[in-house]
Amino acid sequence: MKLSLIKNLALIFILFLGCSNAIASENLSFQIANSQIITIDSKVLDRKYDLFIKVPIDYAKEENKYKRYPVLYLNDGPHTFKVASGVTHFSQMDKVIVVGVSFAHGENGQYSRVRDLTPVVDESWTKYKTGGAPNYLNFFEKEVITYIEENYRTNPNQRILSGHSLGGSFGAWVLLTKPELFSSYILTSPSLWFKKHWIFDLEDKFHLNNKSLKANLFFATGSLETIGDGMYYEMVDDQIKFVQQLLSRDYQGLNIQEEIVNGTDHYSTFPVGLSKGLMFTYKQMKLL
Repeated sequence: MKLSLIKNLALIFILFLGCSNAIASENLSFQIANSQIITIDSKVLDRKYDLFIKVPIDYAKEENKYKRYPVLYLNDGPHTFKVASGVTHFSQMDKVIVVGVSFAHGENGQYSRVRDLTPVVDESWTKYKTGGAPNYLNFFEKEVITYIEENYRTNPNQRILSGHSLGGSFGAWVLLTKPELFSSYILTSPSLWFKKHWIFDLEDKFHLNNKSLKANLFFATGSLETIGDGMYYEMVDDQIKFVQQLLSRDYQGLNIQEEIVNGTDHYSTFPVGLSKGLMFTYKQMKLL
């Protein structure tokens, strides 16, 4: 009887420990390994932004102390950084330092991103301020990239810019404004429709004075990003036309791959596009 009682008490104790652990776990927040957050008090913009930073798992290994890594830069950091951290979790994809830039401190995220990611003023946007991209790019170059390259072992010749939606059209604008700043671009669901497809005219002007455009460029838009599927713009057609326009120039040094992702919409294309874009970029960099 005593032995049976001891066994029952032991079982109850084990079950109690299991329940206690489950309850304790519910009070914890999930954390991304090898990551940190730093705040930049921007002198360029007179605003504060957070940088979400994740280094590869082998970054701290002694045998890699002289190794320099590509850097993947992302706008819309509160969303894109989490996705990029997941995409680069497995060793086959864990080859870059991931840097996500937050929205400005104390501002509504949509207000912050619309201002920062649009290159020219569009007066038809009455709810949000537009046209802040030139100042934002200056901040990106002088403060974000400078901070990362002064504090991490990076390869300045392997900077990757990834953006989604307005972030994607911002990337296309950077490509045609300061193409040497990044070696590769991964642009998903780019808002090429902004200001009546202004980016197409910008490319026309760029082509008049440039015969080369050295960059790896990956585009991805979801097959459901059409007016018939609820979008305000024909984003599939916009991507196809813009890529065709770029290819028609026969720019020296430009490597383009594009995809219309079957079955995805504006909100689900980014994870797929980023994954495929990184694989394309890694191959161009000879990392795969």
